[in-house]
Amino acid sequence: MEINPAVTFKHDRSIMYAKRPKVLIVGAGLGGLTLGMLLHKADIPFDIYDKVPEIKPLGAAMYFNCTTVNLFKQCGIYEEFAALGKCVSAIKICNEQRELEFSIDFEGHEQEFGAKGYMITRPALYGLLMRQIPIERIHLGKKVLTMDQGGNGVLIRFSDRTEAEGDILVGADGAYSAVRQGLYAKLKKAGTLPPSDLLPLPFSTVCLVGQTRPLTPEEFPDIAREQCQMRRTIGTDKMYSWSTYNTAQGTMAYMVLQFLTDESSKENDAFRNSEFGPEAVLAMCEEVKDFPVISGGDHKYTLADFFAWSNKEHISKFMLEEKVLKTWYHCRTVLIGDGMSWLKNILTNLPLFYPSDFSFLQLNPAGGVGPANAVQDAMVLANLINGLPFHPIAEEIEAAFKAYQEERMPWVKDAHKISQTHRTMVGQSFASKSTRYVSKHIPPWLFNRIQARAFSYRPQIAFLPLAVDNGRVRPAHQPSLSVKAPVKLETVTTSCK
Repeated sequence: MEINPAVTFKHDRSIMYAKRPKVLIVGAGLGGLTLGMLLHKADIPFDIYDKVPEIKPLGAAMYFNCTTVNLFKQCGIYEEFAALGKCVSAIKICNEQRELEFSIDFEGHEQEFGAKGYMITRPALYGLLMRQIPIERIHLGKKVLTMDQGGNGVLIRFSDRTEAEGDILVGADGAYSAVRQGLYAKLKKAGTLPPSDLLPLPFSTVCLVGQTRPLTPEEFPDIAREQCQMRRTIGTDKMYSWSTYNTAQGTMAYMVLQFLTDESSKENDAFRNSEFGPEAVLAMCEEVKDFPVISGGDHKYTLADFFAWSNKEHISKFMLEEKVLKTWYHCRTVLIGDGMSWLKNILTNLPLFYPSDFSFLQLNPAGGVGPANAVQDAMVLANLINGLPFHPIAEEIEAAFKAYQEERMPWVKDAHKISQTHRTMVGQSFASKSTRYVSKHIPPWLFNRIQARAFSYRPQIAFLPLAVDNGRVRPAHQPSLSVKAPVKLETVTTSCK
């Protein structure tokens, strides 16, 4: 197919068969898989492409609560999801002496917001999502080289000399998305890209994640706990924080964050656009091996013990940047907030202190809002794609993308604030000490007010039976929930400028 941006068609839908738009999804991360699962349920044609040649059990664990639970309920997989995870009733903030500084309690969340929160390992979650998608719809080893779009469709070319064509292109392949780079290059050439989107993403954090082999309660007492013990240690004399979680699979998942200064950022700058190799992973393991962890018993373990219990090939290290981009779409191409690619999406959604983004958004994992945003983006975008008319023209597609950005942007900005706050908690600066103090001593009435705002956004899928939400705090307004599937046929003119 030859793509012509200036092509114009006249569609007489009254004499055309009811064709739904074909969606090409680049990126088999959390956002891409979620969108694929929803499009499959809507009977909308799609294919998912990812550059990785094979799926590996990388990553740690993710936390999902009332803000995303409707996805699993509406798709009929909630019971399996809950069985694969562990319920979380509190986040325990600890110091380097293995002492509890304070705890953030989530008891009563089911009554207040309609659902409990669960911690689930990344491999378990990805396996669950992939089981909902026909295997022939997922294509691995597909590295995007170029993309074109116009009034008559989209075309992507891969490094293996194959091509794919469709009506809509979704970039769910991370902050250094090939789709975003291709889109921005064309917009820059046309002089329509905002200056702020031309700036490099601010490099702020190095993240190390992994998961141990199954352990016994004798080896690590927390393993026997029915609920997930979510422990986060805040470095006060070092720019690090580290978190541990016991899982339903009998393993311990862990995440270590190094918050970079200007100097340490320069030291890691060579890896800005690439994956760290095994030597770099082992080097960071060596740097943090003596960091203390809490076992739930008398054992005084360190991260070195976790590394010894882990398959070294499944420990990952990567860099994160933090920025909310202004340009999410153009013509037939849209970006969703899968802040990491297939290899990177292993963050935990930790809803800690909340003050007062994915292809378009990279968030600091200390705030842990990446997975929730990826899921919510996919839910809203699926609603709007399902509402497109048969044989949609470029202007209709772009209008749907505009509605998607308008609905999601306020919540993405809130997530960005959470992310920035969690970074500030680490260190010995006045701002860091102040943030830790406020987080520890926040009045209950203010914390409840903050939670009501943070957990009121509980989106649902418009084209599936709605999940029952009995939370005392009612869900926030969701514009895309009123979008309906196409029923009318009409004559329209299409072009893409």
